[in-house]
Amino acid sequence: MSVPANAFPALVLNADFRPLSYFPLSVWPWQETVKAVFLERVNIVSEYDETVHSPTFEMRLPSVISLKEYVPLNRRPAFTRFNVFLRDGFRCQYSGVRLPAEELTFDHVIPRSRGGRTNWANVVTASARMNLLKANRTPEEAGMHLLRRPRQPMVYELQRQARKFPPNYLHESWNDFLYWDTELED
Repeated sequence: MSVPANAFPALVLNADFRPLSYFPLSVWPWQETVKAVFLERVNIVSEYDETVHSPTFEMRLPSVISLKEYVPLNRRPAFTRFNVFLRDGFRCQYSGVRLPAEELTFDHVIPRSRGGRTNWANVVTASARMNLLKANRTPEEAGMHLLRRPRQPMVYELQRQARKFPPNYLHESWNDFLYWDTELED
């Protein structure tokens, strides 16, 4: 069988069986996964029904793999545009409206022209309309109120937030690993 390059991704778990990241979700293309299996860097946890083969070998494509060695995760999340959007739940921090990432902007609570820094404590997610409305003023001067004061999130907060925004593709074999650390309901 000829396998399309972007088909059959594998969910990559750390050695503790938690995803390396939730957003973006830690997945590898099937080619990388097969290579890691042959190099004995990963354990196969679950498989697709699809197979790949060479003239002398055949294997089912892994759908979930775990690293054999634990990779420590950063305690402090990177300050990126996407992580700010994720921290703020893809909501304009002035109107409360949830928007797609391409319709959101950074807003400096204290404008840069007034010495405001580009960091966790001074940047919020804003719609382009609200950002233009606020302009070169503080929220107070513009008569606008923030939903939440900006602050640096913890990694676990971004992970929890990321679970609310699943990617377009989730194979059923991944579900037990993506939400295993959330509280179960009666």
